[in-house]
Amino acid sequence: MLKIALPKGSLEEQTLRLFKEADLEVKKESRGYNPKIRDPRIGKVKILRPQEIPTYVMEGYFDLGIAGKDCAKEAGADVIEVAELPYSKVSDQPIKMVIAVSEDSPVEKPEDITPGSRVSTEYPNLTKAFFDDLKIPVKIFFSYGATEAKIPELMDAVVDLTETGETLRKNRLKIIGSIMTSYTTLIANKESWDNPKKRKAIEEIRTLLLGVMEARGRVLLSMNVPEEKLDDVIETLPAMKKPTVAKLYKIDYYEITTVVDKSTVNILIPELKNKGAEDILELPIAKIVR
Repeated sequence: MLKIALPKGSLEEQTLRLFKEADLEVKKESRGYNPKIRDPRIGKVKILRPQEIPTYVMEGYFDLGIAGKDCAKEAGADVIEVAELPYSKVSDQPIKMVIAVSEDSPVEKPEDITPGSRVSTEYPNLTKAFFDDLKIPVKIFFSYGATEAKIPELMDAVVDLTETGETLRKNRLKIIGSIMTSYTTLIANKESWDNPKKRKAIEEIRTLLLGVMEARGRVLLSMNVPEEKLDDVIETLPAMKKPTVAKLYKIDYYEITTVVDKSTVNILIPELKNKGAEDILELPIAKIVR
């Protein structure tokens, strides 16, 4: 049975939602640190700080974990990246690790930063490696939170994660460069990955999680179409491959079923109706497993 580490904090809500939609709902106990997943493949679940998870997975305390790619790289964790799960604390988009300075600073790119500048960050190892590559010596200070608030009184620059850059702009900072793009990852211990029984369980968990991610933002459209309108309607439809077409019993009508982006249905449904589609149904999708 697998031991799994899940992140607390900013990634926790989205991670628990993902597992619930994958039919792997995490049931918390009173204190919340030793939840349960009622699945025969999973024996232990722990909710931990995401910064700790890559190291614990590497050391074999857990077979499987979820953490940001930034955390794994910062820790130098030698683990298997089983899957990319493109979600962050508020969206389904990756995030960027950026360098920012005061909006009044003359610095416009990382290469312009003055040697000896003070840089605050929660990612000292990645920050040092970045500036070492630029051959710019800087003084790195570990940040325990509110990194963006330390400019300009205490720091000259910050290295921080951002999804939209809005928080940095509100604090009168400007982004001058990017160190990496990060995303949430499903990681595995190397020995667990090499164990055939555990690997099978890990791959099955991955299938369920990726099936949910694939289905997000998509819906199933089903409609009935008279035979003479069939080609016109099919030409209008986007599809993952080709739409499914089935003849209705004893009448000259066909049922068409296909998957489309949710964002397009407000335009697509009226167009399909105008082309001759009838009895149009829009249905939610829980998983898409390729």
